[in-house]
Amino acid sequence: MMSATSTLAMTHFVTLADSFDKDKVTPGVLGFIVFAVIGGAVWLLMKSMNKHMKKVDFAEQPEDGEPGADAPAGSTAAGSKTG
Repeated sequence: MMSATSTLAMTHFVTLADSFDKDKVTPGVLGFIVFAVIGGAVWLLMKSMNKHMKKVDFAEQPEDGEPGADAPAGSTAAGSKTG
């Protein structure tokens, strides 16, 4: 059951909907503003990501002092050679 307020609101929305040209649908100024804000946010995020990616050091070999930095298989300890 609809209240008097919702019925009145529906009649106003229906009359507003009839006043628009049904062959022309555009997002308008609000759509442009939302799109521009999203584009700006993506640009700022990409700029921040690039700055953080430049700080990353992609070292393939662990340094000597780090835990888990075991000598590779087949190498001798402290560089001593036998033979």
